[in-house]
Order: sequence, then C-alpha cells, then structure tokens
Amino acid sequence: MLIQLHVRNLALIEEEEIRFFPGLNILSGETGAGKSIILGALSLALGEKVDKGMVRRESEDALAEAIFQLSEKEEALLTDMGITCYDHEAVLTRKISEGRSTARINGETVPAPKLKEIGELLLDIYGQNEHQSLSKAGKHLELLDEYAKASLEKPKAELKDAYEKYREVLFELQSYDMDEGERLRTLDFLEHEIEEIDLANLKTGEDEELEEEYRRLSHGQKIMDYLGTANREISSETGAYESVSRALREVSQAAEYDESLNDLRSLLTDAESILSDASHELSAKLNDSDFSPEHFNEVESRLNQLNRLKDKHGRTIEEVLEARERKEEEANKLREYETNKAKAMADLDAKEQVLQEATRVVSDIRKEQSKLLSEKVKDVLLHLNFLDVQFAMEFSEGQEYTSNGRDVAEFYISTNPGEPMRPLKDIASGGEMSRIMLAIKTVLAESDDIDTMIFDEIDAGISGKTAAAVAEKLSDVSCNHQVICITHLPQIAAMADRHFLIEKQVDSGNTVSDIHPVDEGDRLEELSRMLAGGTITEAARENARELLRAAEIYKQK
Repeated sequence: MLIQLHVRNLALIEEEEIRFFPGLNILSGETGAGKSIILGALSLALGEKVDKGMVRRESEDALAEAIFQLSEKEEALLTDMGITCYDHEAVLTRKISEGRSTARINGETVPAPKLKEIGELLLDIYGQNEHQSLSKAGKHLELLDEYAKASLEKPKAELKDAYEKYREVLFELQSYDMDEGERLRTLDFLEHEIEEIDLANLKTGEDEELEEEYRRLSHGQKIMDYLGTANREISSETGAYESVSRALREVSQAAEYDESLNDLRSLLTDAESILSDASHELSAKLNDSDFSPEHFNEVESRLNQLNRLKDKHGRTIEEVLEARERKEEEANKLREYETNKAKAMADLDAKEQVLQEATRVVSDIRKEQSKLLSEKVKDVLLHLNFLDVQFAMEFSEGQEYTSNGRDVAEFYISTNPGEPMRPLKDIASGGEMSRIMLAIKTVLAESDDIDTMIFDEIDAGISGKTAAAVAEKLSDVSCNHQVICITHLPQIAAMADRHFLIEKQVDSGNTVSDIHPVDEGDRLEELSRMLAGGTITEAARENARELLRAAEIYKQK
C-alpha cells in the first residue's frame, strides 16, 4: 500500500508530502490546478523517463519519493529480487540534479528500470488514455493472460520452451541451404582450421605458463644487458679498471719523489682492488645466468603462435579447443550433408508436433478462461449503467508460431438489445471505453496481488447515473484494494474515504500547487464547487449534502 508521496521542485509543486490511507483516496481540484502532476511525480518515483520540463527550478534538485507499506508476499518478492527491506517498507526515490537522475530503493542506488520493475509489483496505474489501448486487439490477449495467469503460468513456460527448441532446429536446417560447390568450399575451410589447431598441439593452461616464463625471461635479458654493459665499462681496455691502474702506476712513480702522495697511492690501490672484485663478480653473474637467447626465442615464438590462434578462435586455449570441437561437428555435418539434412527435417517435424500441442493447450485454457472473464466483465458493466450488454472474446489463429502461441483474440460487445456483437474498437465511445476498462480492471483486481490501484480521470465522458455507478464500483474495489483516484466528478468524490484538494495559488509572484486533506466541513464546499462549476449556491450545497448521504448509505451496506 502506498502510504506517502514526497514531491519537491516538480512543475507547479515547490514541496509537498501527501499521506495516503487504505480505502478510496480521492484527489480533486480545478482544471489546471496540477492534479496530474501528482501522478507524474509518482510515475517518476517508479522509474519512468525523466521529462526535464517537469523540473521547476533547474538550479535546484528535484525529488519524487514514494513509500510503500509491504505485505508479507510483497516483501518476499522484493527480497528475492535482492532488495533489503526495513520495517516492512519500501522507499523508492528518484532525484534529479543538474539534469541527471539518481534512483534508489531503501537508500541503495539502483538503475531506473529496477524502480519500474518494483513499481509494477506494488501498484497498477490506469492513466487518462489507457482505455484507448482497448482499440488495439493485441491488448485484449494481454488482459486475458493477466486474468488467467495462474492457469497459464506453467503451460506458457512449456510453450516458450517448445518454441525455442523449434527455432533452434529451424535455424540449424537453414544451415543446410547450400549447393555442392559451397558445401565443398566450406568443408575445405573448416578442415584447414581444424588442422591448424591440431598441429599446434595445444595444452590447457600452456599460454598462461608461457606468458609467465616470457615475462621472467624478458626481464632476464634486460638484466644481462645491463650487467654486460657494466662489465665492459669496468673491464675493457678503456674501462675503469685499466684507467685506475694506469693512474696508480703514475702516482706510485710520483710518490718515489714525494712521500705526501702515499695516501693518494693508497686510495688508488683500494679503488683498483674494488674494481677488480666488481669485475670478477660481474663475470661470475654473467657466467652463472641460466638465460638462453635460444630458449627465449622459442618461448616467444610459441607464445606468438598461441596468440594468433586465440585471436582467430577464442580468448583462451580452452575456448580455442571448444571452437575446434564446434568446427569438427560442423565439418561432420557437411561430410554427411544429405543424411544430416534429412535428420534435421525429421527433428523439425518432431519439434513442431511438440510446439503444436503446447500451443493447443495454451489456446484451450485461454478460450475457457475468456468465457469466465467475459461473464464477469459483463456483470460489472451492467452495474456500471449499461442497460443491456453482451460481452465475449473471439479467437482466430495467426499464420506463424510465436513464443506466445498463435492466438489472435479480440473483445466483442453489443450494448443494445437485438444487435449482434461487433469488435469493441468499432462501436464503443470514449465514455464506454472508460467503463469497460474499469470493469476489466475490477475483475482483474479480484485475482491480482497488487494492493494499490490508481485511476487518473476514469470518469472521462460520463455523468449522472453512470457517474454514480462508477463511484459505487470504485468503492467496491477499495474494500479489498487501496484506490487512489483523480476525478472531476462530485459523485465519485462524495464516495471518498479520504479526500485531497489540489489548488493553484500565486505566492510571491510564482504559481504553485498546494495539496491538503479536506476535512468533513470543507468537503461540502468542495463538492458544491464541483457541482456548481462557478458561484456556489445553496442548491448546490443541498445537492452535495445529498451526495454525501447517498455515499454513506451505500458504504454501510
């Protein structure tokens, strides 16, 4: 159940927090006051696309946040979807900042489609123009499947599985559509690629081992290069050792004539000794190294060979070997082309038989369930002031199999005695379409797990007794579901368990919408305004009192 909607900086709303209740929640107000903004904000919180024009001030963040109280079943469903719930609540938040939107569920950032997925579990929105979808026959089958989902769940899953297997064989059979020349060329190419892989004598994990050895050897080469250069700088004829030795001989001769040079001779003697040790150590390191240029080249060549195969056939040796098996299977098919083609055709026939049976099962269930749905919709339509109505669903068969079967279904209706039933889209007016959709939604609600239903101006094109009938039906539905209804009809507003008024005001030169609960005293004035349409008269007030009395009597039945 939706318990709270928080809206900030959207369209005409600066900031509002609306708390909803069980039963029938009614929102009313003058045309243009911003009633539909509430529905827009709620849709935004439920993951719908962001219309940048909704943001009131682009310099400020916009927010739409919906809080739902969860039933045990709803909480279990959300938990299965990886959503952690606290205090049996789900908080769906959409924030728009600097043109970008952020979606959160219970404080955790999620993609906007996740909000939409959750929202579809928690409420059903019937928008102003949804009745127009009844003009599309494809919608009719969708509504039937929604009604019969408990009976259809397993058969439709089996149908989908049968269809996918049928399509797999059909796709395979298409691969046999080639002439003899193309077959031989394809076979030759496959055999060449298989031979190339086989000659490589691949071993699983070999590429990883070689890459590790290559890294070690490539660093070893660098180390040997550095040490070799250092050894040459010390040990060559022009290296440091020979230079220091010559300097030592020269200083030693000079020290024969000047004893003060003895310390310098000692320093050069130490330097010569150090360089000699360094030269021997470098030579030892170079001689002891296990680095072999020939081995390095072998590793590099093998690694290049493996990488070429991986570039052609897969990211790893395992994938290359799997590709080899697939190519072998494909080559075998081409070697026994006619035999395998005949087998595929036989397999397709067998799969089509299974698909045909699964399609029949689903179709039979639909036809049986359509009778129950049609009868229930007819009963509701009679309550909604259709004086005489016949309602049914007609079936035909599509030319192609689909994962949803071959059924083409359409609602047929007759609203006058003696007239034959005709396609719903051909004869129903806008007001009738609204009532028909309400009837269908009412029937669906009986078997639906969704707690909250929202109706946006379902009263389009109706008045008088029909409006009263619609009000009664909404009240009936609200006994088992939370209903939120935006309306301009006083007959519907009078039936409210909670009434909210949306008013447009000018504040400091800015137009804003204000939303607030209507208490019992103010309800009379609001209903009188809705009845009078202009100046409120005492007659309008008396009519409003009568509407409230009639609504109270109906709800007490």
